[in-house]
Amino acid sequence: MKLKSIFYIGVFLCSLGLMTAQAPANYYNGTTGLTGSALKTKLSQIIDVALDKGYSGLWTAYQTTDRDYYYENNGKVLDMYSERPTAADPYEYTIVTNQCGNYQTEGDCYNREHLVPQSLFNSANPMHNDVHFIPPTDGKVNGMRSDWPLGKVSNPTWTSLNGSKLGQSATSGYSGTVFEPIDEFKGDIARMIFYFVTRYENKLANFSSGNMLGNSAFPGLQTWELNVLLLWNDMDPVSQREIDRNNAAYNWQNNRNPYIDNPQWVHDVWGYSTLSANDIVKDTAVLYSLYPNPAKDIISLSGSDIAKIEKLEIYNSLGQLIKKVNMPFKNTNTVDVRELKPGVYYFVTERFSTKFIKE
Repeated sequence: MKLKSIFYIGVFLCSLGLMTAQAPANYYNGTTGLTGSALKTKLSQIIDVALDKGYSGLWTAYQTTDRDYYYENNGKVLDMYSERPTAADPYEYTIVTNQCGNYQTEGDCYNREHLVPQSLFNSANPMHNDVHFIPPTDGKVNGMRSDWPLGKVSNPTWTSLNGSKLGQSATSGYSGTVFEPIDEFKGDIARMIFYFVTRYENKLANFSSGNMLGNSAFPGLQTWELNVLLLWNDMDPVSQREIDRNNAAYNWQNNRNPYIDNPQWVHDVWGYSTLSANDIVKDTAVLYSLYPNPAKDIISLSGSDIAKIEKLEIYNSLGQLIKKVNMPFKNTNTVDVRELKPGVYYFVTERFSTKFIKE
């Protein structure tokens, strides 16, 4: 389970009220009652009014949008490709001082990572300069990610020092090469891409797909990629870091990421991921099975050494912690879910995570 999700779970429990309050009054006027493509288009109209401060301006933006006051709390560059949430970082970057520059190995310098590769839109403005989906990252890892889409890796061909991976996709619907960030930042990255395909929905038909983008305004992403990102969004709820980054980005370029301000809009626009349990098991070295799924009263777990699992957490589709059990399988392989209301839930342990439905 991700560190910031645990640390900020209290914040997230009141997110529907708190995060909306971060936006100026009336910023999202006209969205009430909208869902699906209509909501996405209205949000596009709202957020596609932004200042373009140029590509070099991103270096200045990072001085307020991407500083580490959440992990080491030292004001260094917060790089999602090198941050180790529960251990010492393999290297750190001083803002401005360590800008790229040339690089050969990890730790040489940080540069500007287009989470939607700039080759897909021919490096055109304003996409090329939009801080909402261009965070600072280590140059070497950025280069290894290249233009590959984002997804779950089956057998890594390369792994960064913080555990980000490159390799063949393990997700049904796509078998090519993908890049997978660590769990801590999967939701952050998903919401950045949701922002991109919302703000630029009228331009998507002219962009290359890169095996990730759709060629129409809605849904804006290929089905397999959308399913991956919906899952990452749910398993990694909005954190205080994202709220702060969204506010700083708004101060910089005068628009916001609506999926950070109002996390429920992700599902209001796109619904839920349809990935199966086999697509989302964290530990690919050990296969687990959760059954029955859907479940009514009791849900059972099978797999290797389940008695050693130290903690089980069950989250609803908004990322709210619903149930927590320490050493849940010490004497049994079942969990009582009768108290849960019907809906979609996430079954999270330190070894793996999966989705299940309560009838």
